[in-house]
Amino acid sequence: IQAAWSLKTRALTEMVYVDEIDLDQEGIAEMILDENAIAQVARPGTSLKLPGTSQGGGPSPAVRPVTQSGRPITGFVRPSTASGRPSTVEQAMRTPRTALTARPITSASGGYVRLGTASMLTNPDGPFINLSRLNFAKYAQKPKLAKALFEYIFHHENDVKNALELAALATEHAQFKDWWWKVQIGKCYYRLGLYREAEKQFKSALKQQDMVDTILYLAKVYVRLDQPVTALNLFKQGLDRFPGEVTLTCGIARIYEEMNNISSAAEYYKDVLKQDNTHVEAIACIGSNHFYSDQPEIALRFYRRLLQMGVYNCQLFNNLGLCCFYAQQYDMTLSSFERALFLAENEEETADVWYNLGHVAVGIGDLNLAYQCFKLTLVNNNDYAEAYNNLAVLEMRKGHIEQARALLQTASSLAPHLYEPHFNFAILSEKVGDLQRSYTAAQKSEEAFPGHVDTQQLIKQLKEHFAML
Repeated sequence: IQAAWSLKTRALTEMVYVDEIDLDQEGIAEMILDENAIAQVARPGTSLKLPGTSQGGGPSPAVRPVTQSGRPITGFVRPSTASGRPSTVEQAMRTPRTALTARPITSASGGYVRLGTASMLTNPDGPFINLSRLNFAKYAQKPKLAKALFEYIFHHENDVKNALELAALATEHAQFKDWWWKVQIGKCYYRLGLYREAEKQFKSALKQQDMVDTILYLAKVYVRLDQPVTALNLFKQGLDRFPGEVTLTCGIARIYEEMNNISSAAEYYKDVLKQDNTHVEAIACIGSNHFYSDQPEIALRFYRRLLQMGVYNCQLFNNLGLCCFYAQQYDMTLSSFERALFLAENEEETADVWYNLGHVAVGIGDLNLAYQCFKLTLVNNNDYAEAYNNLAVLEMRKGHIEQARALLQTASSLAPHLYEPHFNFAILSEKVGDLQRSYTAAQKSEEAFPGHVDTQQLIKQLKEHFAML
C-alpha cells in the first residue's frame, strides 16, 4: 500500500510563496485510420489532460499546490498518475517520484514485478525457466499448467510478447470460451499500448463472466484513452451489479479527483469509508481535502485515525505536524516533524519535511530559521522549485536583488507549471525598472494561473506604462 503523501503548504508575504493545428493530407488520413487517435481539443469536463476545464470548479492553485499536469496535489501517491504525463524528457526527469524509487514512473517498467516471486529463482547464475526453449503450443493444451506459466512469464519475467503468444494459443485451445484468458490477453495488449484491442478483449470477457477485476482493467483502458466520462459510466454500471463494491467506488473518486472535481471525489471517498472504514487511501484523501479547505482540526482527526490503524511513516508524521501547527497545537508540531525526519527513507522525503519546517518558521516569524530550513531542503533535493522560490522571497526581503533574481529563474525553469516564481520575478523586475521582462513573466504567471488577481493587476499597470511610452 502506498502511504499517505506529504502535504505541501505555501505562506504569503509581500511576494507570493510558493491554436489552431495545421494538418497536411497525410496527417488527416493517419488520424482517420488510427483507432487510438483522440480529438485534439476535448469538450469541457471530458478530458484528464485538461483538468482545468472540469465543471466541478477545482481548488485554486493559490490554496492547493498543483502537479505538472495542472491537477491539485492529492492525499495519496498513485503510480499510474503521479508522473502527470510530462510533455518533454526534461520535465519527465523532474516529475514527482513514487515513495520507494527515485526513477521516473514508466508505463512498462519493472514495477509490475511482484515482490514475492523473486524467491522462484533457484539458480543465481541462470533463469528459472528458459523461455526461448519453451514450446508454447504444447503447454497451451494443458490449462492448469498454462495459467501458472502465464503468471510467471507476465509477472516475474515481465515478457509481454511471450505471455501474449501463450495466452493466444491457450484461448484458441479453449475455443474462445474461457473468460480468464481473454482478460490476460487484454492485459498484454494494455501493456503493449494497444488500447482498442485491449478494450475488445475485456468487453468480450465481461459478456462471458461479470467480474470486478475486468471492470477495473477496462476502466484503466478508458483512462489511458483520456475518456474519463466513459470510465465513470462503466464504474457506475458495475456498482449496479456489485452494490457497495469498494474498489469501484474508489475508482470513481479517483477520476473525479483527477478532473479537479474535488467535492464529488470527497463524497465518493466518504461512501468508501461507509463500506470499509479502514481504507487508507480514502482517509488520506479526505484528510488532505479538509487541510486545504482550511479545516486542519478535522484533517488532524483523519490522520490520527491512520496512526491508530498502524500506518507509521514519514509522510503521516509530516502531515500531522502541519495539521498541529495550523490548528495551533504547537506542543505536538516539532515532535511530529522530528519523528518524520527520523522515519524518512530517502532524501526526497527529508526535503519535504525540511520544506514544511521552513513554513513553520515563517509562520512564527523566525526568518533566519526559515532560510536554513529551505537551504537544507535544497541540500537533500536540488530540484525543489518551491524552496528556490521561497529562498528568493527571503533574499528579496534582505535586499539581495541579484540572488533573488537567480533563484526565481531557477525555480521557474524547474517547475514552469507553478505561477509563484513567474509572478515574483515579474514583481522583482518591475521594481528595478525592467518592464519588458516583468511583462513576459507576468504573462507566464497568468498562463499558469488565469484567476490570479494580483497578476492581472500587474499586467494592467504594465500595459498603462507601455501606453504612456
